[in-house]
Amino acid sequence: MTSGRYLPAIGAGFVTCLIVSNIIAVKIGAFGPWALPVAVIVFPVAYIFGDILTEVYGYARARQVIWIGFACNALAVGAIAIGGWIPAAPFWTAGPFDTPQSAQQAYQAVLGFTPRLLAASFLAYLVGEFVNAFVLAKLKLATRGRWLWLRTISSTLVGQLLDSAIFLTVAFVGVLPAAALAPLVVTQWLFKSAYEALATPLTYLVVGALKRAEGLDAFDAGTNFNPLALAERHP
Repeated sequence: MTSGRYLPAIGAGFVTCLIVSNIIAVKIGAFGPWALPVAVIVFPVAYIFGDILTEVYGYARARQVIWIGFACNALAVGAIAIGGWIPAAPFWTAGPFDTPQSAQQAYQAVLGFTPRLLAASFLAYLVGEFVNAFVLAKLKLATRGRWLWLRTISSTLVGQLLDSAIFLTVAFVGVLPAAALAPLVVTQWLFKSAYEALATPLTYLVVGALKRAEGLDAFDAGTNFNPLALAERHP
């Protein structure tokens, strides 16, 4: 069983990026000629943390952190929803919103989640992250631990494509024209993938430092890759 003193910090960074990206995703930002959720500034970092987890600690540890991230995100969503359901105090105002009613509407507009968007987000996250970890672990075995850049970029291309396609399709099919969905998927996929590709030198530095500090370099030969498995390895 692998362990590491820096594993909690890497896991915390992963979970933080996930929760923050879901909160700020409500805003659509202008990135030059492209309109994208502002979550793209931090969500790809979660994939970088995921790559580091799998590369250094192995798929089984990455699987644990992915499920922890799912649970923490569900807790955050639940707390925000309960906060929205609680009636506003008669004296509560927020910034330019000078009545409790307008402040409550602002809260719901920014922090409220629709069931469909939540389902899309959770499903896309689980599929994208698990596929990302699986592809990276398998490529590490196939390349015998060489060419880290190939593993991180390849796993991101696959994972981010599935994440973007699942989220946008589940969230917006029937809402946006079918002809508009494919360009949105491609734009998000390319942006997120380019983000991680540009961060490859930093990933190399962090992975190298962690491997030396932890004395770990996990290879997933014999690993049980079932996302729902409790056992780390096949019997």
